[in-house]
Amino acid sequence: MSAVANPATVAECLRVGAGFSQGDRNWIAEQFATLDARLAGFHADATELEVSVKDRESRGQKVTLECWIAGRQKIVTTSAEEDLHAALNDVRDDLRRRLNDAKTKQEPRHNKHIRQLAQGGAGQAADDDADLGRVDAETA
Repeated sequence: MSAVANPATVAECLRVGAGFSQGDRNWIAEQFATLDARLAGFHADATELEVSVKDRESRGQKVTLECWIAGRQKIVTTSAEEDLHAALNDVRDDLRRRLNDAKTKQEPRHNKHIRQLAQGGAGQAADDDADLGRVDAETA
């Protein structure tokens, strides 16, 4: 992947939606900081994150994290965990998984580098078999 001039970070791209105040933003950004490594491959100008909570601190609480990256489909993750901290971690981890899955789907199916590695490994196995055949012939 080529280097991005202005990589996306949670601190730069995060908005707080319904159920959160601007005062919660820094705390949430700290919770989501582990996403920075995954977001770094995208331009900050083309990346947005929004976290919101419905019925905060009640039994039916629902945390939603939405991610928009230019040129990709919107990713929405939700959690119904009763503990707010656990719910935030849940949506963060789910977003990381979905970003990884999206990256895997976009990689070329016939990657030349991977083909060369596979052929090198297969060729070496054939050489090993040939060496075994010579050893057996010499000992027989």
